[in-house]
Amino acid sequence: MLLENLRVVLFRPKYAENVGSVARAMLNMGVERLFLVDPVGYEMDRALPLATVHARHILENAQIVSTLGEALSGTGLAVGTTARTGGWRKGLLTPAKVAPEILSRLHEGLDAAIVFGPEDRGLTNEETSLCDQLVMIPASPGCTSLNLSQAVLILLYECYQLALTKPFEPKGPPTERDASFEERQALFSSMQEALTAIDFLKDQNTEYWMLPVRRFFARFRLRRNEFNLLMGICRQVRGVAARANAAEGKERGPSIDFSGK
Repeated sequence: MLLENLRVVLFRPKYAENVGSVARAMLNMGVERLFLVDPVGYEMDRALPLATVHARHILENAQIVSTLGEALSGTGLAVGTTARTGGWRKGLLTPAKVAPEILSRLHEGLDAAIVFGPEDRGLTNEETSLCDQLVMIPASPGCTSLNLSQAVLILLYECYQLALTKPFEPKGPPTERDASFEERQALFSSMQEALTAIDFLKDQNTEYWMLPVRRFFARFRLRRNEFNLLMGICRQVRGVAARANAAEGKERGPSIDFSGK
C-alpha cells in the first residue's frame, strides 16, 4: 500500500507497445499510477497486448496530460532519469541511492514521481530542471540506454524492496526434516550392500572402506527426501547386480566334475 502514492511519468513516449510493457512492469512491483505526458500517437489497443490482461486497469486508469508540470503537480519529490552526464546533470544518484529518498516522501504521506523521457533522446535540460533529483542506471560500457520498461522495472524494484515490511523470501515447498540417526545408519548399511554387490567394496573389512563414505555424508545435513532418494538408488543397484549375477550363472551353466570321485 505504501507505493500507491508513487507515480510513473512517461514524457512523450513514442511507442504504445512500450507503454504496455511499462504497465506490466508497474503491476509486478505494486505501482499503479501511470501518467502519460503528450504521448506520440498513443493507442491503448496497441499497448494492451504487452500489458496483458492483468495490467489492463493500469492503462485504463492512466492519466494523459499535456505538460510535465501537470504530471508532477502535487508531488513532494520528482526524480528524473538520465543516461547522460555533464552540464546541469550533476549529483546523479543510482537507483539504490534514490529509492530511500522516494520512500522517505511516501512515508510522510506525500506523492512522489519518477520521470522517464522519450525512448530516442531521453529528458532534455528543460525537463530535468523540473525534477528534484536525477538518477542514472549503471550499465555496461558501450551501452547508451536501456529499454523503457527495463528502466522502469529497475527503479521500481529498488522502491519495492524498501517498501517490504520484511525481507523477501521465495516461497517453495516446506523444508524436509533431517534424516534421523537410525535412518542414516540404515542408509549406510544399504549403501554397503549395494557397493559390495557391484564389487566396489570387497568382502574383507568392508566397514573400514565405508568410513570415507560416512565422512562424506557427515559434511552436510541429509534431508529425509534425500534419504529416500538414496535408499531407492541402493535398491536399484542391488537389483541390477543380482540380475547380472544370475545371468552370468546361466551363461556358464552347471559345473561338471571330471575327477571321477
